[in-house]
Formats: sequence, C-alpha cells, structure tokens
Amino acid sequence: MRIATWNVNSVRARVDRAVAWLQRSDVDVVALQETKCKDAQFPYEAFREAGYEVAHAGLSQWNGVAVLSRVGLEDVEVGFPGQPGWSSSAEVEPAPEARAVGATCGGVWVWSLYVPNGRSLEDPHLTYKLEWLAALREHGAGLLAADPEAQVALCGDWNVAPTDDDVWDVAAFEGSTHVSAPERAAFEAVVDAGFADVVRPHAPGPGVYTYWDYKQLRFPRREGMRIDFALCSPALARRVEGAFVDREERKGKGASDHAPVVVDLR
Repeated sequence: MRIATWNVNSVRARVDRAVAWLQRSDVDVVALQETKCKDAQFPYEAFREAGYEVAHAGLSQWNGVAVLSRVGLEDVEVGFPGQPGWSSSAEVEPAPEARAVGATCGGVWVWSLYVPNGRSLEDPHLTYKLEWLAALREHGAGLLAADPEAQVALCGDWNVAPTDDDVWDVAAFEGSTHVSAPERAAFEAVVDAGFADVVRPHAPGPGVYTYWDYKQLRFPRREGMRIDFALCSPALARRVEGAFVDREERKGKGASDHAPVVVDLR
C-alpha cells in the first residue's frame, strides 16, 4: 500500500497534474492540502474517473483539505476533537477552519492536515498555530492510549521545519516562523506522543526538502524547506518499507510550490 501527502496549492488549478501524478506514481491514498475551494467547487469527477473516492473539507478560497483513496474510504471525520478556531477580529467568535479531514482507507486512519502558518513571531496567528498543534497532539495521544496498535497516519503540511537540516540556511530564517523554538517544541510533542517521522530514515538530509518558494529561484537553487510530513503511529511505522520526496513533481509549468511525500507500507 502506498500513501502520500501533498500541498497541491489549488486543486482546481492543478487537477490535470494531480490526476496524472496519481496515475504515474501508483498511489493508493493521498492527503491533499490547500485545495483552496469550497466543497461544491472541488473537482470530484476527475478523481473519481481516476478510481479514487474523495473526502473534502473546504469552506472558502483559502485552506481546504482532502483525502483521496482507491482502497476504500470510510468513517470520514471533518476536524479533530478539540481543534481550535480562528478569527482575525476580536469582535468575531473564533471558528474552526478547513484544516483537517480524516478517513479510514484500507485499514489505515489517514488524516490530511494543514497546520496554520503562524505568519510572524508577533502575530496572534502563531498562538493559534501552537494551540492547534497542542490540540492535535492531545487527540493523537488519545488515539494511541485507546488502542496502542492503531494504524494512524498524520499527513500534511505542518508549516514547521523541526531541525536545522530541514532548511537550506537556518540563518536566513532567523526571527521568522517555522523554525522558532516554540514551533519546533510543538512538533516534537507530537513525535513524543508516539508518532514517528517515517520519511527521514529513507530520505536523509541535509538538502532534502518538500517546499521551495516561487520567488528568487528557490527551487533551481535548491533553497527549500522540509515542512511536509507523514507522522505514523508505532504500529503503522513498523510497516514502512520505503519513503521519498517526489522532487520531480515540483518541476515544470504550473507546479505546486510543494512536492509530494510518498510512503510505502508492507
């Protein structure tokens, strides 16, 4: 079984590339992030014709997450228990955003997660990001406490580079989000709860990234970040026999600024 995670950066703009990649890569389940559309706007038919069932959560032209599966799709859950909400105005009650959707696919509980960006170290959005990650950690720990043998994959764009090897030049990010101590600690707390980064052992760094900004020729200059992860429960991690970042999909006209991350399970 092959699962993947990919920040597609607008599924409607890249539906043809996405379908072609799915067929070429022979992926059974893929978690998509930043679909940037409402549920009614999602191109369901294109993926169904390619053999995939779809669970999508989208509220506006921002955010949006989906799980696509050709090995079954059951028990769909939009948002996880305790997921905090966001409001840009103190006068408006915070509400959950379209940042998490999960489903059982071929016996594996797959979450597609789009962690808040944080924006800057002084922005309230960073507090929201840390609270969001803390709530995810609590939910994940609860799943493993209830069933230590649970097959769970927390897949997505985490908007955190957990080590210095996960950025092309840590000095370039001094004073910025994604590499700050609180964000790294929040990511590590999820790992400490029992969820392993199953990709790094098969794609050791430095120099292995999943995101390259469109600006300043970051991709051809190999100036990227590793912020997209598949964190697996212990029982699922034991099944991993390979993993890689499909850097080739970042190339060419109309590419997302993220590359897919692929995990092979025995």
